[in-house]
Amino acid sequence: METMESTQDVATAAPPFPRIISVDDHTVEPPRVWQDRLPAKYLDRGPRVVRAPLKEMTFMGGKFAPVMGEKGDDGPIGDWWVYEDLHRPLTRLDTAVGYDRDEIKLEVITYEQMRRGSFSVPDRLADMDVNHVQSALCFPTFPRFCGQTFTEAGDRDLGLLSVRAYNDWMVQEWCGADAQGRLIPLTLIPLWDAELAAAEVRRNAARGVRAVAFSEIPPYLGLPSIHTDYWDPFLAACDETRTVVAMHIGSSSRMPSTSADAPPAVGSTVTFANCCFSMVDWLMSGKFERFPDLKVMYAEGQIGWIPYILERADVVWADNRGWGGVADKVHRPPSELFADHVFGCFFDDAFGLRNLDAIGVPNVLYETDYPHSDSTWPKSRQVGEEQMAHLAPDVVNRIVRGNAIDLLGLTEDGLWPGPE
Repeated sequence: METMESTQDVATAAPPFPRIISVDDHTVEPPRVWQDRLPAKYLDRGPRVVRAPLKEMTFMGGKFAPVMGEKGDDGPIGDWWVYEDLHRPLTRLDTAVGYDRDEIKLEVITYEQMRRGSFSVPDRLADMDVNHVQSALCFPTFPRFCGQTFTEAGDRDLGLLSVRAYNDWMVQEWCGADAQGRLIPLTLIPLWDAELAAAEVRRNAARGVRAVAFSEIPPYLGLPSIHTDYWDPFLAACDETRTVVAMHIGSSSRMPSTSADAPPAVGSTVTFANCCFSMVDWLMSGKFERFPDLKVMYAEGQIGWIPYILERADVVWADNRGWGGVADKVHRPPSELFADHVFGCFFDDAFGLRNLDAIGVPNVLYETDYPHSDSTWPKSRQVGEEQMAHLAPDVVNRIVRGNAIDLLGLTEDGLWPGPE
């Protein structure tokens, strides 16, 4: 009897949780990314790391405002990225994994005070193993989520060289041989010139890159909106090369908030809001009809808000398109365009998973957000198992890895195939 029961238990046991492909993790760039790649004449103005004290630092109303002190000043010591007139410190929020939640404060740190997996490939792979993660797509830290650091700088020649240097480091070193195909490249573009952006997309696509970072709301960066034709050369290049347009929360340099004195907890609760605004922009822009192979994804935006927005967008399109300015360019219901072109990414969204039928299984991707304070590391598997327990195994597999494999052109084993 014991043997029969044991056999039955094995037969009905749930399949193991799939190895995760995270479409939103982060890298903290090593100190010499740009110093090793820029021409000598730019080294004293290009990105470099300086160790210095912190004079003051605030993060209120969605705005981050650090002030670097001078050598000999009092104050905590941290490592700062210096670029032209910019002084940007590394903070505990950049790399918080391994710390108790209540110990995570807004404070400056040095490279020695962060988990090595934040910037070291071998250590990152080890931390991925701990977290049941097979492969990961990583957004930048110093350039910010879509390279807007270089867009805001004064010297455009230096900015373009810095974008290309980052992309070379990303492809050749971060995702190089030591990564064993487990790190998936995500590159940047010079946002200030759509033609140069298109050329950079094609340059990287030629070496196997299938994802490029972009701003969720370009006008917040002082750039044209996607309702103009400004971005068409860039979008055409993405459409042609099957390069996914990846937009991370905060990639507009303006985190949602309600007032200048609202604490960070307010913005952290509503971080999805810019993704929501952005998605409606794209659905009502006509770009998906002009570029039929274009795909966009929203990193760290979660998914629970999507069903209502699609419902409302369809109603507006059906009832108000005559005066709403979209009748001549949006010829299909927005929900249909979403199904063919848009992907939502989540790391902790039980509500969204309970409403998966209203979103669409093919349009959902999983992430871990390593090494940020919101990260589910090292329990991303446990979180996934708990929140997806009601889903069929094949659905879980699609969300956790299958959709990412298809979208990012990975091998059947979930690895980046490397330069073409």
